Amino acid sequence: MLPTYNERENIGAVIDEITKFSPDSEIVVVDDDSPDRTWELVEEIRQKNSRVHLLRRTADRGRGRAGVAGFVYALEHGADAIIEMDADLSHDPAYIPSFLSTIQDYDVVSGSRFVQGGQDAKRDWYRRLITFLANKYIRLFLRFKLTDCSSGYRCYRREVLENIGLDNLIATGPAIVQEILFRACRMGYRILEIPIIFRNRRLGRTKLTYRHLIKGFLMVLKLRFSKSTAQNKKPQILSSPLEFVRKGS
Repeated sequence: MLPTYNERENIGAVIDEITKFSPDSEIVVVDDDSPDRTWELVEEIRQKNSRVHLLRRTADRGRGRAGVAGFVYALEHGADAIIEMDADLSHDPAYIPSFLSTIQDYDVVSGSRFVQGGQDAKRDWYRRLITFLANKYIRLFLRFKLTDCSSGYRCYRREVLENIGLDNLIATGPAIVQEILFRACRMGYRILEIPIIFRNRRLGRTKLTYRHLIKGFLMVLKLRFSKSTAQNKKPQILSSPLEFVRKGS
């Protein structure tokens, strides 16, 4: 599942790479009515490739809402495992076969830059510093034991997304990845981190702004002091230098 906004320069290459490494996967592109008409290019690709699906959203836009819409679509179309990833090639599709194989034994498989074998590559020092500090902050307040709490490259079993309450998520922006992880941890799901090499986007501009960062910090506080109705079980969180795994949408 690929949430997109102004990714016309990258989306064709991303779809080609996903098809190359996981030819049986269904690809869901959730586009928030991009001004650069990303959705138009995806529609052209979809007409030639029946495994490509397009959700063009023109209302209630935002990274969080787009992610929820993509998850719901995948669930409604029978997905047993769903991978969420960025569409700018910072998340290498070569890892998909590894995600899909590992999810057979876990509930959530999360790509990490900070376990053995992972790397945060080719990014400016200040971006790496922000990521480092953000992860420290998230681990402190949400009591996560994961190494990469802000990773947006994850694979979920169907039952996780069915049970965490997608219709009740409150994050509208990138902090959606922390909120889903928070709920999965509170419900005691088995979570495994596997190494990825995260690279800077090839083309286009990042969508992450200081406004998003501030909203993300505030969202962590909301989650920390929220009264969750989920079962407060101890999550099983493991870190392993496995290679990457299989498909499931």
